[in-house]
Amino acid sequence: MELTILGYWGGYPSKNEGTTSYLLESDSFHLWLDAGSASLIALENHVDPMDIDAVLISHYHHDHVADLGVFQFTRQLRGIGEKRVPIVPIYGHAEDEENFKRLTMERVSKGIPYQEGETFSVGPFEIETMKTLHPVPCFAFRITEVKTGKILIFTADSGYLESFISFSNEADVILCDTNFFRGMENHRVHMTAVEAGRIAKRAHAKKLVLTHLPQNGDLELLKAQAMEEFESHSVILAKKDLTITI
Repeated sequence: MELTILGYWGGYPSKNEGTTSYLLESDSFHLWLDAGSASLIALENHVDPMDIDAVLISHYHHDHVADLGVFQFTRQLRGIGEKRVPIVPIYGHAEDEENFKRLTMERVSKGIPYQEGETFSVGPFEIETMKTLHPVPCFAFRITEVKTGKILIFTADSGYLESFISFSNEADVILCDTNFFRGMENHRVHMTAVEAGRIAKRAHAKKLVLTHLPQNGDLELLKAQAMEEFESHSVILAKKDLTITI
């Protein structure tokens, strides 16, 4: 499977690059993971929005769903003059009833709820959920490509949790919320580079991708702090249009 980074800033877009969003592809199946600000335009550089097969949303903060409504309008309006495309499933939690309802648009999209600890199938992927530490209900995902057994972990937004270690066990890639530098450990909203590295090391992961990055500060220092924990392993800073083969 291939993972393409569409947006990686935390909170708000910056320097012509957007917030959290990724494209995951396997066997011509296109899964859009979170839809942050400026992500739809970035998505169009890689795949036609009409060809998205499913969308997976971790939570409803704006920096993760800002372009979701625009995506729905794109499929609605382009569908008028084109061959009708299938209704796209958008997977999201239903703990926020108002925002969950927005996932459904008549003849365009259908909201499908998932629950804490649930495992479900989406195309060629098996997806397991884990609730994170965040001010609103938010879920991390363990995404397994069924035919290869390759594993992608997306922590979504979260403070540090010991449960991330077992959840991420033997992961091929961990996409980890890394919004803080050393010194902000045990925050209840986001993780530090130290905590990201610690999870990757103890989970015996193969690669760590730092994402949900801060707009201020030296990102190379952030990477170095993660590498102090995840010694001699692969640590990558998320970057727009970066594609990683898993």
